[in-house]
Amino acid sequence: RLPEGLDLARKCLVVDLEVIADNYKAFTRAMPDTRIFYAVKANPAPEVLKLLADLGSCFDTASVAEIEMALAAGATPERISYGNTIKKERDVARAHQLGISMFAVDCVEEVKKVSRAAPGARVFCRILTDGAGAEWPLSRKFGCDPDMATEVLLHAHALGLKAYGISFHVGSQQTRLGAWDSALAEAKSIFDSLAGHGITLSMVNLGGGFPTKYLKPVPGTATYANAIHDGLAKHFGNAIPETIIEPGRGMVGNAGVIKAEVGLVSKKHANDNVRWVYLDIGKFGGLAETMDEAIRYPITTAKDGSPMELCVIAGPTCDSADVLYEKNPYPLPLSLSIDFLRLDKEQLVGADLHRVVFEDRIVHHADPRRQEIVVIILSHVGQAKKSIAQLSDFRTDVHCQRLEFAFSHAKLRFAAGDTGLALIENRKLDAK
Repeated sequence: RLPEGLDLARKCLVVDLEVIADNYKAFTRAMPDTRIFYAVKANPAPEVLKLLADLGSCFDTASVAEIEMALAAGATPERISYGNTIKKERDVARAHQLGISMFAVDCVEEVKKVSRAAPGARVFCRILTDGAGAEWPLSRKFGCDPDMATEVLLHAHALGLKAYGISFHVGSQQTRLGAWDSALAEAKSIFDSLAGHGITLSMVNLGGGFPTKYLKPVPGTATYANAIHDGLAKHFGNAIPETIIEPGRGMVGNAGVIKAEVGLVSKKHANDNVRWVYLDIGKFGGLAETMDEAIRYPITTAKDGSPMELCVIAGPTCDSADVLYEKNPYPLPLSLSIDFLRLDKEQLVGADLHRVVFEDRIVHHADPRRQEIVVIILSHVGQAKKSIAQLSDFRTDVHCQRLEFAFSHAKLRFAAGDTGLALIENRKLDAK
């Protein structure tokens, strides 16, 4: 939220709720028989949760705090899953007290905790996948070997829990359409194994992995949905189980833009062919997925179109690991410099240093090294439900193409008063 008196000259993240609503509707059209459990960790802003709750979404939560946020947004307990396989027993008890009845597990030890703290609850067992094709592959931290899942669910049944189904995650920003096929084959094998013990599983949690576009095109939601449906039909035939998806990045990843400030441009030696560009946001301020340079965000600057040169991009902290792109430097304008102290008022008022725009989603994980970032939520095009003082005139312009797209392809011109921003111009842009 914007503190009183803070202007838009500071770094900020702008999130457009209309884009998120469009993404949700795309999932419901493409997978009408599948329940959508939005992964709250992707962006837990109350405005985002309220929008999705009103649209009918369910919620995949990873903590009691996220459960409480989903409930506060209007979701009922039966629309919430506690999907973290690593839970304190007191947190399971609190979730159960709040009415949550569906829990993820991946080992017998976790099953025992759930049976004590949430007797009679439904549990689904998460299995490991190889993550091939994912730009942000997941580690072996979550899930068990498929051969172990039968034992886990048999133990759950023996302790009075409802053995509900199987879950998996094929890896974040998954670009391989066939990634779900092998996991569905494993799920069917486990279904058959439990059936041999007289236990009928009824649900497959297909997880997340649905990508958003960064630098490279990705298949659309309907294309992924068709591939998943083909996999279900291939392995389950006419007995297709209940299905769940847990989109995070695919729901909110293209709905936000981060504006960041260049604090320093320098070289490491006199004949260095690569400059270092230091931003006021880095790995510990919301861009953790630049780790190992896995996710490469689109970047635009006010000098785009001028001669370019490869640059290393780093964050602002004193942690030496806070380097975003070094192995594969980014091409940025040669003229990018902190010497460019002022921008034309018609471009961005209050800009006293050069800006770079990142597309991203906000990350709300507490970290003592993270830097403060301002968040602006647009409830619809033309309305910013935040108070901004000391801003006389703001207009997105050529150098903020990404920002314009975050506003549903509308060019907006705002004027600020004592109570906040007022829209004084809103016209559609021609697609370029």
